[in-house]
Amino acid sequence: MIYEYKVNDIKHSGLRLDKYISLELSHLSRSKIKLLINNKMVLVNGKRQDPDYKISFKDKIKVTEEIKNETSLKSEKIDLNVIYEDEDLIVIDKPAGIVMHPGAGNKSGTIVNALINHCGNSLKFVGDSQRPGIVHRIDKDTSGLVVVAKNDFSHQRLSLQFANHSIRREYFAVCWGIIKPANGKISSLISRSNKNRTKMMSSKIKGKEAITNYKTIENLKTSNGNTIASVIECKLHTGRTHQIRVHMTDKGYPLIGDKTYGRSPKGKLKQLSDRAISAINELPGQALHAKSLGFIHPKTEKVQLFQSVIPDYLSNLINSIKS
Repeated sequence: MIYEYKVNDIKHSGLRLDKYISLELSHLSRSKIKLLINNKMVLVNGKRQDPDYKISFKDKIKVTEEIKNETSLKSEKIDLNVIYEDEDLIVIDKPAGIVMHPGAGNKSGTIVNALINHCGNSLKFVGDSQRPGIVHRIDKDTSGLVVVAKNDFSHQRLSLQFANHSIRREYFAVCWGIIKPANGKISSLISRSNKNRTKMMSSKIKGKEAITNYKTIENLKTSNGNTIASVIECKLHTGRTHQIRVHMTDKGYPLIGDKTYGRSPKGKLKQLSDRAISAINELPGQALHAKSLGFIHPKTEKVQLFQSVIPDYLSNLINSIKS
């Protein structure tokens, strides 16, 4: 379907192109609009422009919304721990060790493949064709709560809440050391590392704003009375890739089990029991769990709040350190 507009209202002058399209075509999600613009399906005065192009009075805008082709993503029978589900969305408790959607090195066996099997082929047409329904992600080796949209309306509304940082997200983590101060806020800019593109880096001059509030829940003492680790709760005000892992490492307290940002300190390992060392070695990844997720339901507009039980391997880690 083709839509053609002429900017006749002077108050729209200076508005971003993607924002203007969202006003005119409210059924399209933000990610879908960006995809159309990047694929040259949006022309301004006959020319392609970027999503942040500032439109002008009398601009002629042509939007070609192609008929959605079914994605090649496959349905796979993978168990899902469904916390809540209705016709608009589904909340799952993701286990550590599985990625959210197919990508480089992970062509199958993902949460998206499992969701297509669970929700049916209709999910393939929601949002981005390569990661249908996905409005946010957690790392492969992080466990916990994730919400997925089941239609474009919900995808658009939930994506907007994430973009506005109005989603409530709380994480449970275990890190090395005694955090000082015990409670606080970490702010920085986070961007992809120039040296290793699989890692993120924190700085004061480059990247996207990242804010993490943390609170110490418990200081973990070994049987001989040495405090060597902390159980913390982190609340995200932003949702940057690897945000908690990067921030805690920057502060000098890397998450236990995080092989990317922090190795286990030899001095502390020597103080641990064999049981505790085994618990660390058996971790599926970093000691991080998305324990709480809150948002406004896209259709009912009611507050939704979900809680997740801490995985047994994290409880075992804590108890083994104290043994």
